[in-house]
Amino acid sequence: MHNFFMWFLVFWAFVLLIFMSIGGYFMFRKFMKVLPMADGKSKLDWQNHYVDSSRHLWTDDSKQFLEILVSPVPGPFRDIARHSIAARIGQVALEGGASEVTREHCIEGYILATPQRDYPSLVTFLDQHQIDYRAYNHLLQAK
Repeated sequence: MHNFFMWFLVFWAFVLLIFMSIGGYFMFRKFMKVLPMADGKSKLDWQNHYVDSSRHLWTDDSKQFLEILVSPVPGPFRDIARHSIAARIGQVALEGGASEVTREHCIEGYILATPQRDYPSLVTFLDQHQIDYRAYNHLLQAK
């Protein structure tokens, strides 16, 4: 019985160490986003700026399309993904001088907001939903 309890404690110590390492990794990533860049604003500051500045450009159609685009993201992370993707879409629309956010802005911003390692699943998702992204193939190869 004593030997079993010792291994039980070792097992839980190992499990706790793994969970704390995973949590620390994600906390460190969040911390890095909050650090100011050379211009004095952090990545999160810029995301908030683009979301707030482009809020008036969003139509009901573009909001619904954004919901379709973030649908493959797991539920607990969907709000964060929606915010970062919306910020990138807003940046694309504002820099293009658009009067409203269109599906084309959404597709371009979605591709730009997606990390390169996720491009294969992004392309599969766009193909499954029959979303034409051919005009943005250069973005998928550029990074």
